[in-house]
Amino acid sequence: MNKKDIVETFTRLRDQNPNPQSELNYHNNFTLLVAVVLSAQATDKGVNKATDKLFEIADNPKDMYALGLDGLKEYIKTIGLYNSKANNVIKLCKILIDEYDGEIPDSREELQKLPGVGRKTANVVMNIAFGEPTIAVDTHVFRLSNRLGLAKGKTPDEVESGLSKIVPSEFKLHAHHWLILHGRYVCKAQKPTCSTCILKDLCPSAKIL
Repeated sequence: MNKKDIVETFTRLRDQNPNPQSELNYHNNFTLLVAVVLSAQATDKGVNKATDKLFEIADNPKDMYALGLDGLKEYIKTIGLYNSKANNVIKLCKILIDEYDGEIPDSREELQKLPGVGRKTANVVMNIAFGEPTIAVDTHVFRLSNRLGLAKGKTPDEVESGLSKIVPSEFKLHAHHWLILHGRYVCKAQKPTCSTCILKDLCPSAKIL
């Protein structure tokens, strides 16, 4: 996709949704971090269903850690991979308490040292909590980047690198949110609704999907 079409793509997405928001429910930076950790290979809706009650009683590392592993599992047992996720959350709570005074570190490098926090999770937290123009590449962003010809790549890291280079600075803060939402509701993996897509005339894949 050429520069003109890239600008047009994100202009249309911005005009349609000027202030995109994460669909994960959270109360503060800590609950945002936990929600994103829990969302790996799970739906936002499923995570929200579990965390709505969890965050009412534990919205900080100290209270979350006090639940203990078994206590936490009771709240998140409907989420896929809940055993390993519960283990990671308890461990990261302990680290936050001992090393960060219960606060969430504001650098990608420090975030990625926490159990269960990979680059995508760190990028999401940096973007939402601290307003950094990071680009988190989930399955939707990966799919759309390749379908639209924005940034082709075989791995999430390749796509992130490509998007970071080609997305104009004025769009970068919200770029991955727009792509996630467009991929979730319009450019779906199996049945993309090309007929109603605002980007269909810019998309090289529209005629073949």
